Amino acid sequence: MEPVRRVVQRGLWFDELEIGVLYEHRPGRTITEADNVAFTTQTMNTQALHLDAAFADGLPPFNQRLVNSMLTLSTLVGLSVTQLTQGTIVGNLGFSEVAFPKPMFHGDTLYAETLVTAKRESKSRPGEGIATFAHTGRNQHGDVVATAVRQTLMRMRPNGE
Repeated sequence: MEPVRRVVQRGLWFDELEIGVLYEHRPGRTITEADNVAFTTQTMNTQALHLDAAFADGLPPFNQRLVNSMLTLSTLVGLSVTQLTQGTIVGNLGFSEVAFPKPMFHGDTLYAETLVTAKRESKSRPGEGIATFAHTGRNQHGDVVATAVRQTLMRMRPNGE
């Protein structure tokens, strides 16, 4: 049987983004000890709070290793890609207002949501626009563990799409 039409998985075009819409990205991602150690060592971060169990276990208030906050941020943004920017982003323009109000620990699951807070057509790049996303990451208990505002350069819908 021939398909009636073909659908390719992609993010949203700039024109499809609506200010005030909240996107909940699923599934979440459980962060393992292996994830944390691999990311931390690959990025040359020698912080003992991420790598040395004996050291971290003896330090209040958490008394355990923490997930590298850059891994949390990277995963938070990564969880949004399929739904928002897969194949439709030109590039990230910048991040601001990054915060980590609570830590992530090995075995915690990160869930992401993104609010579109602003958008405007590019003045210098026809066919593209600047979108601002407010990302929020929550653990499996619903606690906010990360927030970030991200500006992106997005493609507009091509003619015929």
